[in-house]
Amino acid sequence: MHILLIHQYFLEKDDPGGSRFNEMTRVWAQNGHQVTVIGGMVHYATGKKREKHRGKFIVKETYERNITVYRCHVSEAYNTNFVGRLWAYFSFVFSSISCGIFRARQRYDVVTVTSPPLFVGITGYLLSRIKRIPLVFEVRDLWPESAIDTGVLTNTTIIRFAYWFEKFIYRKSTRINTLTPAFRQKLIEEKGVPADKVVMIPNAADFSLSEELLNGFDAAAFRREMGWQDKFVITYVGAHGVANHLIQLIETAERLKNTQAHFLLIGDGMQKPLLKEEVQKRRLTNVQFVDSVPKREVFKYILASDLGTSVLKKTDTFKTIYSNKTFDYMSCRKPILMLIDGVSRQLVEEAQCGVYAEPENIEDITAKISGYLQANGQLATEGLNGYRYAKKYFDREALAKRYLEELAKVAG
Repeated sequence: MHILLIHQYFLEKDDPGGSRFNEMTRVWAQNGHQVTVIGGMVHYATGKKREKHRGKFIVKETYERNITVYRCHVSEAYNTNFVGRLWAYFSFVFSSISCGIFRARQRYDVVTVTSPPLFVGITGYLLSRIKRIPLVFEVRDLWPESAIDTGVLTNTTIIRFAYWFEKFIYRKSTRINTLTPAFRQKLIEEKGVPADKVVMIPNAADFSLSEELLNGFDAAAFRREMGWQDKFVITYVGAHGVANHLIQLIETAERLKNTQAHFLLIGDGMQKPLLKEEVQKRRLTNVQFVDSVPKREVFKYILASDLGTSVLKKTDTFKTIYSNKTFDYMSCRKPILMLIDGVSRQLVEEAQCGVYAEPENIEDITAKISGYLQANGQLATEGLNGYRYAKKYFDREALAKRYLEELAKVAG
């Protein structure tokens, strides 16, 4: 098959961290399929373009064998005001449609769109009609609900349009993939999407890298190098944005400043400067920031830690999501402090691979970490439980092949 993927935040080859579709497409290509990606030039965490993309509208890049990526213009005005935010959404819609019509002109078997933002569905729908191929729409996050809950969308006219377009794109899609059972249930029971149209292929764990490092990485030496010999290291990996609400970790660190607890925050985002200011203002020495690093390095930090944590703002919408970094902790055999209610909490409790603490409840978070400070064998047991559970249900390579099977069905 030749698969066309529309993904505004598709990462570059040397980008820190890791992306679901960067790894999915790699498996697809290794299985002999051709993949063309239409992605954006602005990074999801920093909101900025790389210097090589400045002043350009569309840039073609060879990602690796069988994968071609077209980088399209996205406005950097997202964080300025409402008009800037709106233009950031629709600038990619315009540039990606132009790319699909005039640059990525090959023949395709299927087009896959991953959201949010929801409006990338406009590109997917128009290109599916122009190229006469079926559309597969993926829901990574319930939009517009999550954007409304976090204050990203506030304009009532745009909100009404977003809800109308959500219904439209679900109706026009041949298949809809959801990342959690809660998403699937909500689409079927509350949004009226036919059950036979909705599948669930969730986020997954990358065992190829974790198992390589588990066999050869000297975590004890890394801890000595970082000065963590006598510390209990709690690691957060991910965006430092409004939705993540990482101030709750800073407030917890202040409560635990006279203990062994040491908080490591890896990543970038709009809120990072403010978080650093808070740490300085509170004179905390038990919070450490690390800028985004390649995924191999991220896994080294996780393997050298005692506990991984997944964190989001306390909203009902986030009860429906899995945090993708949770699976990285599981693949590295680390127990999880889960600060997300709903399906993420259920995942940790079913796998018996960590504990849940109520988001934004500093007393509860502090108590749960204090419990771990007193534990010994609990860490290794829960870490191994999570590894085995993820290996059984969330192996990325297996799920990427399942995704291929769905695409093949749709493509006929």
